[in-house]
Amino acid sequence: MNLPRFYCREALSPGAHVELPEPVARHAARVLRLPPGAPMILFDGRGGQYPAHIERIERDRVFAELAAWQDVERESPLAITLVQALQAGDKMDFTIQKAVELGVRDIVPVESRRSVLRLAGERAAKRVAHWQGVVASACEQCGRNQVPLVAPVDKLENWLARPTGDGVLRLMLAPDAEESFASIRPTGPVQLLIGAEGGLDPQEMIAARQAGFQAVRMGPRVLRTETAGLAALAVMQAMWGDFREG
Repeated sequence: MNLPRFYCREALSPGAHVELPEPVARHAARVLRLPPGAPMILFDGRGGQYPAHIERIERDRVFAELAAWQDVERESPLAITLVQALQAGDKMDFTIQKAVELGVRDIVPVESRRSVLRLAGERAAKRVAHWQGVVASACEQCGRNQVPLVAPVDKLENWLARPTGDGVLRLMLAPDAEESFASIRPTGPVQLLIGAEGGLDPQEMIAARQAGFQAVRMGPRVLRTETAGLAALAVMQAMWGDFREG
């Protein structure tokens, strides 16, 4: 049986005696009902993991002892940044959770012209913090020991105006695009731009092309925003990443 895995933001070290963060302690003691002595895996997002066991439980406080660090990684060799236009309802949570499972390295939430959800100021900061928690939970579930970063919310036009590094392949989906994934061979990091409900505005498509994004098709059907990015991530991992056999 797989051991429960918990993310601890503070740096961990071999042989350390640590108090688990409050949300982790609550989940371990109240939800999973782990007793003293129960084994687990802890990771701090900096790479690798630590076998550990519960030393004692004091009401809602849980203390654990760490064993030796293990060099265990489940990162894809393909560095993908998902640039996702804000989605309404709980679609954003779903997209971020599954994108982490599919191996995305970073997530950039952007406000596009067709985004129903609008975020700014403190409300935006709280939502980003929530999404970062979704990322951590997804890493716990899927076995990743490096935690992707959710960037602050920005307007798409502002984000497109920023310079990008050399060798970055920038892609956006379009059913009528001339190129398909089969005709592309990335040599470095990939940025995938996905629109909100209704897709990208025509002016945003033009701005994205001017910023170096190339349109790529993935079959003849128009996919919903919550489907498009995840399907594209799966295709890229199958063709260029760690979904390939051998």
